[in-house]
Amino acid sequence: MSHDIFFGRQPILDARGALIGYELLFRDRANQSQAVVTDQTQATATVITHAFCQLGIAEALGHTRAFINVDKDFLHHDAIELLPANKVVIEVLEHGEITAEVIERCRYLKQRGYTIALDDIIHLPEPARPILDIVDIIKVDLALLDDDALAALVTQLKAWPAATLLAEKVETREQMERCRILGFQLFQGYFFARPALVSGRRLNPAQTTLLRLTNLLAQDAENDEIETAFKQEPALTLNLLRITNSVGMGLANKITSIRSAITMLGRRQLQRWLQLLLYADPQRPDASANPLLLLAATRGRHMELLVQHLRPRDRNGADLAFMTGIMSLMPSVFQAPMQEILTQITVADEVQVALLERAGEVGALLNLTEAAEGSTEQRVAELLARTPNLDWDALASTLTHAMQWARLLDVSEG
Repeated sequence: MSHDIFFGRQPILDARGALIGYELLFRDRANQSQAVVTDQTQATATVITHAFCQLGIAEALGHTRAFINVDKDFLHHDAIELLPANKVVIEVLEHGEITAEVIERCRYLKQRGYTIALDDIIHLPEPARPILDIVDIIKVDLALLDDDALAALVTQLKAWPAATLLAEKVETREQMERCRILGFQLFQGYFFARPALVSGRRLNPAQTTLLRLTNLLAQDAENDEIETAFKQEPALTLNLLRITNSVGMGLANKITSIRSAITMLGRRQLQRWLQLLLYADPQRPDASANPLLLLAATRGRHMELLVQHLRPRDRNGADLAFMTGIMSLMPSVFQAPMQEILTQITVADEVQVALLERAGEVGALLNLTEAAEGSTEQRVAELLARTPNLDWDALASTLTHAMQWARLLDVSEG
């Protein structure tokens, strides 16, 4: 039996905004030309275990963990124990039947070192209460609860203080703040990924400097001029040196000056790191762990790898794709419309058309990459069908490699 492996992902953050994991959305794409799937549980087990073993998702996660939904059948499947206990959180669906067998199986898996979460909680039916003595995380679905119902549910859940509360489907800052006050410790939802939900912040001095530096590199300015611009922001210079000295750069010698960074990295690589630094707060030592930076880095790298898969020798096309992916999240950083941002940054016509109109080949790849981050399987399939020479395997493989690359930005691991 042959299977295509594909997964989307959504970040999960703690109350400080630090990334602690991803919910991975696995999809099983059976190759109908070779065999018909008669055991869906076996097929799901194959997809998930192969994804960890073959695609290297565990490595891509770094110090974070994967949250994985399992149904009752897969929960009892032997293959679940092939997953690394220190890398996964097993999510048991509340709307599935919480039987004595399910509770006992969760107790067994917890004894084996697995973290157990109860998913999609909107109320506390009597059959589900015994499992709350076992689970480590309770995921509360905000979409189906008004403020009063949410407060009442949290009051009930406080009877199980050992369990961590996770608010899922957080869509506004107000929701997040309310949940924080109620006692939630973990958060998940579109609020953390959709740039249109916040607006009105002015650029800070470091971001202005980054824009100026990006333009200087694009205009092939002299090294002295670039170095002078860096000296206006000492904290930004320190941040850049930390990142370029990280394990992700693969350099034998430590970079000790802006001039040596330009020489050793080359302008193309330096420009990429400047683009990524727009997502980090240069005043924070752990800025590289910013989940927005990791999302932007993953998206840019994913688009670049897709172009390399389609046209291995098209370096210019890969560069354009990388820049488009990185810039697609800049409205979240600047909290301003993309049109306004593009008046401050000089970009190629293909990038501008892709960002503003989602047109052209780069625009099509941007749509596909965004869909791969968590849209429905049908949406991804529709976009793949419009992209010749790309299939599910290539999409999954490039996404995993992009996640691995972006993880190297987190210098706190090094």
